Amino acid sequence: MTTTIGLWNIATATPGATAIIEPGGRETTYGELVAAADRYACGLQALGLCPGDSIVLLQPNGPVLVELYFAAIQIGLYVVPVNWHLTAPEVGHILSDCGARVLIADGRFAEVASAVDAEFKFGDVPGFEPLERLRKDGKPDGRTAGAPMVYTSGTSGRPKGVKRPLTGASPDQVPPTAAWFFGLFGLKPFDGHVHLCGSPLYHAAVLNFVTISLQFGHPVVLMDHWDPRRMLELIERHRVTHTHMVPTQFRRLLSVEGRQRYDVSSMRAAIHGAAPCPQQVKRDMLDWWGPVVVEYYAASEGGGALITAQEWLERPGSVGKAWPGSTVRVLDADGNDMPPGEPGQVYMQMGTSTFEYHKDEAKTRAARMGSMFTVGDIGYLDKDGYLYLCDRSSDLIISGGVNIYPAEIESELSCHPKVADVAVFGIPHEDWGEEIKAVVQPVAGVQAGPALTEELLAFAATRLARFKLPKSVDYIAEMPRDPNGKLYKRRLRDPYWAGRERVI
Repeated sequence: MTTTIGLWNIATATPGATAIIEPGGRETTYGELVAAADRYACGLQALGLCPGDSIVLLQPNGPVLVELYFAAIQIGLYVVPVNWHLTAPEVGHILSDCGARVLIADGRFAEVASAVDAEFKFGDVPGFEPLERLRKDGKPDGRTAGAPMVYTSGTSGRPKGVKRPLTGASPDQVPPTAAWFFGLFGLKPFDGHVHLCGSPLYHAAVLNFVTISLQFGHPVVLMDHWDPRRMLELIERHRVTHTHMVPTQFRRLLSVEGRQRYDVSSMRAAIHGAAPCPQQVKRDMLDWWGPVVVEYYAASEGGGALITAQEWLERPGSVGKAWPGSTVRVLDADGNDMPPGEPGQVYMQMGTSTFEYHKDEAKTRAARMGSMFTVGDIGYLDKDGYLYLCDRSSDLIISGGVNIYPAEIESELSCHPKVADVAVFGIPHEDWGEEIKAVVQPVAGVQAGPALTEELLAFAATRLARFKLPKSVDYIAEMPRDPNGKLYKRRLRDPYWAGRERVI
């Protein structure tokens, strides 16, 4: 039994150890995972890819995605996992922006991938071929650490890649930040841990938890499609110790009939973030699973803050204190610290880590205050340094833990010839937290009503992923804008939240 962390080190010492338990139940060993990653790495090098190049993955949760990830990571590539709900134009934008020469798509996403391939030929690399042809026997040359590059939307609505500089380190050397990050949640290498992944691997946090778990000798149970009862079955069967979740999943678990009969006593850390959690939902989870529910606040750009179950019970609503080695500050527009209890812009600094928004220096500069960054959240600190979030200056909609940016939806709907003006925002939804509402000012002479709604949503469906489509459309004679054109979106949104707690 090895005590040395790192995927390739573990595979050398214990090649038969279980690395991945696939959605269908088949187990992939560390030896098999590394052998596949090596073959893919050789194939990518044979295509001429060099350190600093990017590959885009349009893959479901499964061993292939993980194999391709570690293949790219060991030869200095940027790995860009793409949300497979996106439309061809949206995927095409990411391909173009990151400069990828290779798109590796699963067969179930062939329609989108083919539409993208019709426009992007990836340089000298031929069009779509069976994935088997990418595998080449041997060991890759010039091994050097690559990095994930996850795309996140900004207030402009256009996805931006969060890009970190490559370190030049050996891929066999697990970055010290990995042990530091997992240590925040009490997760140690080996130690009998088993990780359950129930969310799509194109999310930054989900990908981090899976890949670090594997580097630490924690077998990973992958779910292709999350189902609450199935999750409880897997926790019991595989004695799962830690998982990463969003509040919508908490709600669904709590609604499972007979949930108490499942044995979840193996759980040591049910880690949640990505979206606000209603206080009663969290209390119900704590009553059921015990003090293993841990919340953190961070973003693809970095983090962050953390609060344990006991701390949260003492300070309900808080998202915690700054991570050791990190900084969380609340500043006014001039960069001055706000007094305790006074809201301002939330800024963070994660040690010496840095990033840039790929091809967007202006956005990178706008997000920074010295060495700190912000994602646009408004909040306040109490006298003990615990952070409470109040609002999101970017007007994010968070539905089921997924960030949805109204500006992007507004931009597309405004292209319809019958739309004079449009506003998009989140309204209450019992299960998802928020759902998307569009308010449209029709062009003069256009009749508002169900027929127009059907036409607008059909139009939007050709330009936006399904999860970004408004669930309903209301109409207004004139948008509430000031003389300078600023939209008073709160005047439109607040009536829907009257008498309701908007958890932000």
